[in-house]
Amino acid sequence: MARVEREIEVELPVSTVYNQWTQFEEFPRFMDGVEEVRQIDPRHLYWRADVGGKEKEWQATITRQEPGRLIAWESDDGARNDGIVIFQPLSDTRSRITLALDYQPHDFVETVGGLLGFVARRVEGNLQRFKEFIESRGVETGAWRGTIR
Repeated sequence: MARVEREIEVELPVSTVYNQWTQFEEFPRFMDGVEEVRQIDPRHLYWRADVGGKEKEWQATITRQEPGRLIAWESDDGARNDGIVIFQPLSDTRSRITLALDYQPHDFVETVGGLLGFVARRVEGNLQRFKEFIESRGVETGAWRGTIR
């Protein structure tokens, strides 16, 4: 498995940032290559995305969710990936998001893409677009504050 870890600071309270991140079906608005995310139930998500020029589908399970602190997942099938997003308050109006992603390249193109930093750049771009999305709104589009252990 390959690993990418990136972080970004957002000029909003951690509760707003976390609440927006729980709106998984909004991910295509700011995640490059993500075409669809459907929340099946509180623990399960269906994903459809362009990965290395190929459409991939998979389901993921949220393995841990602590409101305002973190969300961890692992894929159940399809494009093999798992990771964690950690939310840290830096002040009453500033937050840090740290995203760690482990993924399994499936073929030569995905392996070379990982080696050339395409996945890392995509993660960085997605975090930057999320920052721009939520900061421009100033408020979340919804929230889910449930706990999963």
